[in-house]
Amino acid sequence: MAAPGTQSLTVLVVGSGGREHALALAISKDPAVGSVHVAPGNPGTARIAANHPLDIMDGDAVAALAIALHADLVVIGPEAPLVAGIADSVRAAGIACFGPSQAAAQLEGSKAFAKSVMADAGVPTARARVCTDAAAASAALDEFGAPYVVKADGLAAGKGVVVTANREAALDHARECEQVVIEEYLDGPELSLFVITDGESAVPLPAAQDFKRVGENDEGPNTGGMGSYAPLPWLPAGTVETVMAQVVRPTLARMRELGTPFAGLLYVGLSLTGVGPRVVEFNARFGDPETEVVLPLLDGPFAQVLLAAAIGQLAQAPRLALRPGACVGVVLASQGYPAAPHPGGTIMLAPEPAQVHVVHAGTALDAHGQLVSAGGRVLCVVAHGDDLEQARERAYAHIDEIDFATGFCRRDIAAPARLAAIAARLG
Repeated sequence: MAAPGTQSLTVLVVGSGGREHALALAISKDPAVGSVHVAPGNPGTARIAANHPLDIMDGDAVAALAIALHADLVVIGPEAPLVAGIADSVRAAGIACFGPSQAAAQLEGSKAFAKSVMADAGVPTARARVCTDAAAASAALDEFGAPYVVKADGLAAGKGVVVTANREAALDHARECEQVVIEEYLDGPELSLFVITDGESAVPLPAAQDFKRVGENDEGPNTGGMGSYAPLPWLPAGTVETVMAQVVRPTLARMRELGTPFAGLLYVGLSLTGVGPRVVEFNARFGDPETEVVLPLLDGPFAQVLLAAAIGQLAQAPRLALRPGACVGVVLASQGYPAAPHPGGTIMLAPEPAQVHVVHAGTALDAHGQLVSAGGRVLCVVAHGDDLEQARERAYAHIDEIDFATGFCRRDIAAPARLAAIAARLG
């Protein structure tokens, strides 16, 4: 097994979306990396790595591909294979894997489990009730009141949460799920904090904010994310340190006590309430589309840090510095998303100017080699700038150069008025 600092590392990224494209881009820039492979990948990853067909839910197949490629490190992107235990299969084959075990991935796979861990660890979070029938759900809704927050207990691809003032809609969502977690509403701006960890040591990355609702002004149903930006100019000083002390370290300690140490990427979704940060959710992997704007802000040997975390040597890993400036990412989605996206729309990309790149999230090539949409979220246009306003201008200017007639985007990602409103709200 290779160690951090080794030259010509071979890295396999598992997944096919925008997160995996962004991960492959960041990994490819590490000078210690000799080759990057993505399975199954997409037309975007094919430009910077070798793609391989793969059933990412088949642990034996993932391990076999890693062995065939002589991979030094496997990075699993999506949540479903992590919750299914694919990382365990890779490690059983003697290959370093960045991603938690099946047992540890329950922090995302079961919101009830995550709530239990938080309660035992004393982590500040919303009060909640786990409900398995309509009567219990009805009682919990009345206990916490509106706005109602109802979360499907298992994985739901970022769309299993209903936040509504309509009690009947909340109860209908609870009825549709085998088990739900009903929570009190946390009133405060939300943010995402990524933490790389080997189960003991932990390294936070720049905080980001994404936009979940499909429509501008945060209207419409929840999606997997319509855009994001980082860093957060309104974030109070010391917030990350507080979260590390009150949330991350106690959670990692509790996971070790349970015999299921969490090693990989701990995603902490937070709400900044009037009484301090409160955990909205945990995820067991990099978030999407926040990954697209966080990783370009990192300066350092990213792949070597992931490898160090995978083999329990994060404390000895090289340090990641931060680039100055800011990043904004705007998602182009297929018409009908999230309810019924219409794939197959043709896409004509434009030459990428300096400080701008396009991440592929749901694209394919048709029989004629033409780039087409192949999912709900299709592209993410990412721009770097001296500040958020410049990054935002660059992102939207490039979106206007892309010919994607059946696509749409939100036009208010990282809008100055929104950032000013958040800052004013926090005082």
